Amino acid sequence: MYSTALVMRLRPGGYAGYKKAHDELWPEINRSMADHGVSMGIYRHGDLLFLFACAPTRADWEASREYPILEEWTKYMREYLDDGDDGELFFEPLEEAFVFGLFDTEGMHR
Repeated sequence: MYSTALVMRLRPGGYAGYKKAHDELWPEINRSMADHGVSMGIYRHGDLLFLFACAPTRADWEASREYPILEEWTKYMREYLDDGDDGELFFEPLEEAFVFGLFDTEGMHR
């Protein structure tokens, strides 16, 4: 099992649109994850969004990110998500501090 986590930052007033877009997730985005066994949760704290995802393997995760529709989705998300210092959407990987169960890909707590 492969797992990953990252943080995103909402633009001021962007949460309602972001939430609506994900409540009405494009079928192609759904397919990109389902075809590769990806599970994902996104949680909000103020203007920060925390994404947690897992897939059977890192290769499955990466393959789920290669669908051409994702470029269009990323452009759509620019309306709701803040940019980083590099001018790209702010997607900051999170350092793993503790994992258990499905997220424990190293088997540390089995």
